[in-house]
Amino acid sequence: MGFKTLEKGMRRLYLCLGYASLALGALGVVLPILPTTPFVILAAWCFARSHPALAQRLYGHPRFGRLLSDWRDQGAIPLRAKICALAALAVSYGVCVWLVDSPTLPFILAAVMGSVALYIVTRPRPRPMRDPCDG
Repeated sequence: MGFKTLEKGMRRLYLCLGYASLALGALGVVLPILPTTPFVILAAWCFARSHPALAQRLYGHPRFGRLLSDWRDQGAIPLRAKICALAALAVSYGVCVWLVDSPTLPFILAAVMGSVALYIVTRPRPRPMRDPCDG
C-alpha cells in the first residue's frame, strides 16, 4: 500500500469522523446529557484535515464560527459561553442526582463534572480583535 493510498484513507476517515461528530453535536442540541460544543470542535478539526471547504463553512457559521475561531487560535472561551456551560453542568448534575437513587453516583458525577467545570473556568477569555489598519 502506497503513501497516496494511506493518505486518501486517512482523509476519508477524518471526513467520516467529522460528519459523525457533527451529527453528535446536532443531537446534543436536543439531548441534555450529550454536549454540543466538543463535537462541533472535533468536527472542525476533522474537516480541516479532510475537506477544508467544510471546515471553512463551520468557521464561517454565524453562530459557531467566532467561537470555533477563538478556540482554535487562542484556546479561549467567551464569558457568556462559560456561564452557559457551567449552568448546564449544574442543572445536569442536579437532575441526575434527583432522578438516580445511588449513593456513589453523586460523588462520581461531582468528580467528573467538577473537573470539566474547572477546565472551563481556567480557559482564557478571547482577546479583543485588533484592527489590521492600526498597524
